[in-house]
Amino acid sequence: MHREVTIEPRQEILRTAARLFQQQGYDATSMNDVAAALKLSKGGLYHHFQSKDEILFHIMSDAMDITEERVINAARRVEGAEERLRTLIRLHIEVVISEEDREITVMLHENHPLPAGFRRKINGRKKDYVHFVENLIADVQRQRNAPPRVTPRAAAFALLGMINWVYQWYKPGGPLTGDEIVRQYTEIFFRGAV
Repeated sequence: MHREVTIEPRQEILRTAARLFQQQGYDATSMNDVAAALKLSKGGLYHHFQSKDEILFHIMSDAMDITEERVINAARRVEGAEERLRTLIRLHIEVVISEEDREITVMLHENHPLPAGFRRKINGRKKDYVHFVENLIADVQRQRNAPPRVTPRAAAFALLGMINWVYQWYKPGGPLTGDEIVRQYTEIFFRGAV
């Protein structure tokens, strides 16, 4: 007997699908898998989402919402470009290693399967974030009044690539704590890029 999801059904579907995509991979997870994990009929699942691609798009969109809310908006409230950049590094790492925010790791790992229209929307939001980081790095470089050894764009891509890869190797309870990753990545970045 299947039950219909009753409490915030779309969000429950997205959270469950994000967990399955993270554990099994997008390609290896079927709509049947998502429906079964929710004890939901396949028809009930299709009532909320027309396709697996649509589910993935909404997971990635939620991931960008999380990034905007917890990283960009929070960093904007910090005074001083250098402290703002340090805060952004810390907050971005915290979001990437958060066990509750599986949407982030799905977005980092599963971008390729999105159809072109969905991919353009997500990539547009990602580009906005890269530009935000790039401009912040340029502000720090100007503030330090020294000729930059690295362009703000290259530095932004290096920083985001470094942080976004953490999910691949970070283990809660492992030798590097989240705080230690933040400290070391901040040191690596500030001593080499700005």
